Amino acid sequence: MSRGKGSRTGSWMALAVLAGALAFSSGVAAQTAPTPAPAENAAPTADNAVMLTVFLKHDQSRPLSELNAQLERQGFYKAFPPAGIEVVSWYVMMGVGQVVTLRLPASRLREVNRIMENSAWGSYRTEFYPTYDYKAIGMANHDKAK
Repeated sequence: MSRGKGSRTGSWMALAVLAGALAFSSGVAAQTAPTPAPAENAAPTADNAVMLTVFLKHDQSRPLSELNAQLERQGFYKAFPPAGIEVVSWYVMMGVGQVVTLRLPASRLREVNRIMENSAWGSYRTEFYPTYDYKAIGMANHDKAK
């Protein structure tokens, strides 16, 4: 089962939104004072954290034992999740695969992408969705509406 054009467009659009948000937030800081480059292993903070939801879609044409053997050969569980990146949630979605939400500094986004390219592809088709925590805002709006 191959991914359709619409799925690829959605992934590209999500990445474009993240890039635009990062460019906007860093552009404002650049106007006032130059900022140092973020450290590769910086901890996520309120001003640099992003959340990333990753869909790991199983290759359903192969049995699970084959997929797990390939993940082991490719070192997936040794590499993922990388040290210092918070796993917010990690669920199995029956009929789809796994859904993992990470919280990480934006400077480590490439690292997560490369781990997926090097160790998950073949067993999984991957989709990435930059996300943010809306719970406090949503709950405040709910409470205000009472």
